[in-house]
Amino acid sequence: MSHVPPAPEALRSKLQTVLAQHLLAPDAQTAPPSPCVSVCRMDAAGQYCEGCLRTLDELRIWGSADAATQRAIWLRIQARCTAS
Repeated sequence: MSHVPPAPEALRSKLQTVLAQHLLAPDAQTAPPSPCVSVCRMDAAGQYCEGCLRTLDELRIWGSADAATQRAIWLRIQARCTAS
């Protein structure tokens, strides 16, 4: 994994809310919300959005992704938050 930018507080807060609502559980009945926190710019390496820590591929597919794929993206974001 390349260097992950620090996770902004808004993203950490949103992640905590998503976790508290159990929206990342495999059997969740509701799709998770978008990780976007309205800080839409790529890091210097062009690898991650500085606001939500998604990659370009994850940003591209989010809107058409099913709930399971969206949960998988959130789980990767969670890992990136702990790595940053």
